[in-house]
Amino acid sequence: QVQLVESGGGLVQPGGSLRLSCAASGRNFSINTMGWFRQAPGKQRELVATITSGGRLNYVDSVKGRFTISRDNAKNTMYLQMNSLKPEDTAVYYCNAIILLWGKVMNYWGQGTQVTVSS
Repeated sequence: QVQLVESGGGLVQPGGSLRLSCAASGRNFSINTMGWFRQAPGKQRELVATITSGGRLNYVDSVKGRFTISRDNAKNTMYLQMNSLKPEDTAVYYCNAIILLWGKVMNYWGQGTQVTVSS
């Protein structure tokens, strides 16, 4: 079994910064693509950013230039540096990973971490 654990959420004023982390733990697995999704109240979950095992990046247009996704493959950890935060960035942020476990490709989610941008 593999677990994804997020951390780093919280309350921040508009224009502020936060850094989210997502650590994967378990045995006998390898991670392919990792990503961050978010879900605001009353809205569908949306993709924020993804990073492949080779380092290819993808961002939703609304966060380009403000958010930076990265990963440390040695630590099985992914990060999301969020700068110039706006109230519309308020949401629960979820970590996602496509993982090869015992020869099977599986999709894992973290439990989510709340990000609130408000003055």
